[in-house]
Amino acid sequence: MLEVSVVIPTLDEEDSIGICIEKIKKIFEGKIRGEIIVADNSVDRTAEIASSKGAKVVTPDKRGYGYAYLYAFKYAKGKHIVIGDGDNTYDFSEIPKLLEPLENGAADIVMGSRFKGEIKKGAMPWLHRYIGNPVLTGFLNLFFNAGISDAHCGFRALKKEALERMNLKSSGMEFASEMVIEAVRQKMRIEEVPITYYPRGGESKLSSFSDGWRHLKYMLLFSPSYLYFIPGLALFLFGLLVLLLSYFHVNVGFTPGIHSMIVGSLAVIVGYQILCLGLFAGIYGRKHNLFDSDRLTEFIFEHVSLERGATVGLAIFLGGFAYSLHLFINWMSSGYTELPMRGQDMIGFTLLVIGLQTIFFSFFFSMIGGGKG
Repeated sequence: MLEVSVVIPTLDEEDSIGICIEKIKKIFEGKIRGEIIVADNSVDRTAEIASSKGAKVVTPDKRGYGYAYLYAFKYAKGKHIVIGDGDNTYDFSEIPKLLEPLENGAADIVMGSRFKGEIKKGAMPWLHRYIGNPVLTGFLNLFFNAGISDAHCGFRALKKEALERMNLKSSGMEFASEMVIEAVRQKMRIEEVPITYYPRGGESKLSSFSDGWRHLKYMLLFSPSYLYFIPGLALFLFGLLVLLLSYFHVNVGFTPGIHSMIVGSLAVIVGYQILCLGLFAGIYGRKHNLFDSDRLTEFIFEHVSLERGATVGLAIFLGGFAYSLHLFINWMSSGYTELPMRGQDMIGFTLLVIGLQTIFFSFFFSMIGGGKG
């Protein structure tokens, strides 16, 4: 069995791919038995050069950074997989540093860290070095507790069995984030080793803002707590506080009135909607094994049924309806004259909306897989 498969995605890298392959072959001249797989979608001589240097060249049937890796992984026969770019920004002679934690059983996946190592002058734009990468890495650590310093370093090594446990699907640049998230989700041991990062040869294929957004969007989609629950709860509690301060005429530098109650009511309703969206996202992700659901989602999934949810919604609705009916009767008895708007009116109307939402949300919750009998 081969020890190492080095997988390199390429797109018009004729100036550097030969250098990368030569460095890998020198590593293979030692005790390591390995292969080089180049997943190429170039229109220049990259594939020809790679093949002449002894690499196995495969041509993915679709474009995309992540898809190139997914396509090439099917051909990898090594016990360990090493991935890296073909633009000579990563020094493939450092492969043994990445393999060591795998060989001694200390890790399932090893990531190079440019920030713990050395970034050569001109290798990384200022925006990427001091804003883009630190911010995105910070979000990844916050959302998924990855505990790494360089989430988007493309120079990595992992066990073949670890790769097979991952549910990798992303075809774009967010593939780098997905691999880390899946490793955390599968409770794999992640180690980082310092590496050196060099200026690339040729023109960069990165698009700073669009690629950054794709990473952030992917992380948010797979962390419903941060996308839905936290902002939804914050908005709901803010609205509730405004309603209470307005209802009891508490002076907070000014005395909130009916207009403040309208703002509070809207915040409560929208916050409640966002919280429910988070619940639906959690249930969908749980059902389709996209991510691990949080404790709240698990509790609701196990204990809340369509009947219970609809009953609670109906009770809330009836509370608001009773007050609205009382208001309507007063309006009729006054000869349909204009009634002054009062604070409790907004509370009653808010209960009406929340109650109706809860009833219909309970049906939708049951439909997408959360309803008990």
